[in-house]
Amino acid sequence: MNNTIKQTILNKEEEMIAFRRDLHMHPELQWQEFRTTDQVAKELDKLGIPYRRTNPTGLIADLEGGKPGKTVALRADMDALPVQELNQDLSYKSTEDGKMHACGHDSHMSMLLTAAKALVEVKDELAGTVRFIFQPSEENAEGAKEMVAQGAMEGVDHVFGIHIWSQTPSGKISCVVGSSFASADIIEIDFKGQGGHGAMPHDTIDAAIIASSFVMNLQAIVSRETNPLDPVVVTIGKMEVGTRFNVIAENAHLEGTLRCFNNTTRAKVAKSIEQYAKKTAAIYGGTAEMVYKQGTQPVINDEKSALLVQKTITESFGEDALYFEPPTTGGEDFSYFQDEASGSFALVGSGNPAKDTEWAHHHGRFNIDESAMKNGAELYAQFAYNYLNQDEF
Repeated sequence: MNNTIKQTILNKEEEMIAFRRDLHMHPELQWQEFRTTDQVAKELDKLGIPYRRTNPTGLIADLEGGKPGKTVALRADMDALPVQELNQDLSYKSTEDGKMHACGHDSHMSMLLTAAKALVEVKDELAGTVRFIFQPSEENAEGAKEMVAQGAMEGVDHVFGIHIWSQTPSGKISCVVGSSFASADIIEIDFKGQGGHGAMPHDTIDAAIIASSFVMNLQAIVSRETNPLDPVVVTIGKMEVGTRFNVIAENAHLEGTLRCFNNTTRAKVAKSIEQYAKKTAAIYGGTAEMVYKQGTQPVINDEKSALLVQKTITESFGEDALYFEPPTTGGEDFSYFQDEASGSFALVGSGNPAKDTEWAHHHGRFNIDESAMKNGAELYAQFAYNYLNQDEF
C-alpha cells in the first residue's frame, strides 16, 4: 500500500463527491456525453495530464511514470440511462427529465479522476504508464468496442475496471477469479402465419399460437440441452401479436436476450433458439425468421490480475474488506478491452440500508453510499501502482 495515494484520496474526498453530484445532476445518454466529456477534460487540464478526445465523446489520457515499464489502463464509463429519477429528496437529483445516472457511472468517473490526482503525486515512482479511459456508451454495449477501434488499447499490457455495486455491502470489494459478467445478446424473432376472422379459425394459421408455443417450449433448451453447471439465461421480454380482438394474428414479433459465460455454449444455444422457432412455426404451418445480435462478451477475470486486486484490497482496506460476489448474468462491455489485453473487473460495494442505497441498478431510486467512493478511487490507484511496480506478470 502506498500511503501517499491513500492520503491524497482522503484529502480529495469532498472534491470527488462534489464532482460526482455535478455529473449526477446533468446526466447524458449514450453518445451524447458532451458536457460530461468537457467536465472530465477540465479536471485533466488542471492535473496537467495530456489527453485526446475520441469521437464523438470520451477521452483517453496517459500519465507517464518516472521510470520505463508497462502500460496499465484504467477504465470508467460515462453514460446515463433513460430512467426517470424517483429520488425526490436529493439536493443533487437529475435536472434532466427522463434521464438519470441510475447505474453509478457518475461515481466511476469521479473515482477515476481522483485516482489520477493521487497517481500524479507518485508519478516519479511509477515504472511505466497509466492510461485513463473515459468511455461513452456502455449501456448499449457499443462504447468499449468503439474506443478500442479508436486506439484506446494500443500499447496497453493490462486493463482494470471498477463498477460500484448496490448488491454488495458498503465497505466490501469483490474481484473474483474467472467469470464475473455474462455475455448479453439480443434475439429478435418474427413469426408469420395467415390471418383471418376470429369466427373462422380453420381458414387461418394463428401467429399468436405459434409465438405462445415457442415461448412455452423455449426453456427446454436451458433445462434439457445445456449443462446445469454452465449457467444460461434465455428471456423473452417483448411480444407484439395481433391487431384486433376478432382478428386472428398473421404476424408476431418477439424480442429477448441470451446470457452465458461460455462462448461455446452461447453459440450452441443461439442455434437451438433458431431451430425451436422455425420448427415450432412449421408445426402450425407458419414460418419464422430470427435476427441474432451479439452484445457484450463474457467478462472473465484473469487469475493473476484478480489475485493482485485481492492482495491490493487486503493491503489497503484490511482482510474484512475482501468479498466474493457471485457472478452475475448482467452484461458489461468492459469485456472488449479484455479481448485486447489481460485484466480484471472489481465490484465496489455501495449497499447501505441506513442510506437507502440497496436499490437495483437501473431503478429510479438507485443511489450510492458516497463514502464507498474513496475505496474505489484508492483501488484504481493502488492497483495501477502495484501492477507497474511488480514483475510477477
